[in-house]
Amino acid sequence: MTAKKKPPAGKTAKPPVVMIHGAFVAPWSLDGFAKKFRAAGYEVHVPCLRHHDKPKPPPELGQTSLTDYAADLGNFLDGLDGSCILVGHSMGGLLAQMLAARRDDIHSAILLAPSAPWGIPPASLMEIASAQAMLLNVGFWNSILKPDQHVAGHYSLDRVPQPERAAMFARFVPESGRATFEIMHWGLDMGRASEVDARKIACPLLVLAGGEDRVNPPGTVERIAALYRDHATYENIPGMSHWLVGEPGWDKVAARALAWLDEI
Repeated sequence: MTAKKKPPAGKTAKPPVVMIHGAFVAPWSLDGFAKKFRAAGYEVHVPCLRHHDKPKPPPELGQTSLTDYAADLGNFLDGLDGSCILVGHSMGGLLAQMLAARRDDIHSAILLAPSAPWGIPPASLMEIASAQAMLLNVGFWNSILKPDQHVAGHYSLDRVPQPERAAMFARFVPESGRATFEIMHWGLDMGRASEVDARKIACPLLVLAGGEDRVNPPGTVERIAALYRDHATYENIPGMSHWLVGEPGWDKVAARALAWLDEI
């Protein structure tokens, strides 16, 4: 094992960055962001959520909870030296909120089109309709959900041009029905898996919404930011959709995140 390099005299080492990917994908979805942050001098880690490294995951994935993902990430953070910066996209943005409320070693967090925690109502009819449609698939909450090309293409990757869109979707992986239920139907989740105690978040948050996002639309993301009051900086990025980590313009989103870190 090689010794860690010390920062030059008069300079403070930057906290390491832990990037958390979203549902139905894996660490590859954050490759561009990771490259930008490393070029800016950050040590970047992109852990893989449980079972997301397998095209054919075990049956246990269907009943994997958000709390399982958060626990795994917590164990990963325990192995780091000192505080860290969290960057989470979509479901990863919700997991970042959960971690920030449960730990005192989070330097700051950047939430990219984040999913809402327990108690934040949807701001659009699209969100309500999507949740209702899911309930037609009885038992989905205990099942492995396969990625849907139509849904991904029209809602998540809608601004990604072909053939890049097809290439991205080919790398999608199955997701936990239980975790999906805990996000989309939090009102029915008696365990409140996605609950976040906003009073326990002390770190600054940058909360970014895509102006054209239909998965986690600006109205909902703004409500998330409002939950954290003075700790959160909310920004709506016009013309962007849900795939802030890879659709055209993602590099400007990364640049804004890096600039914000410099500001704080």
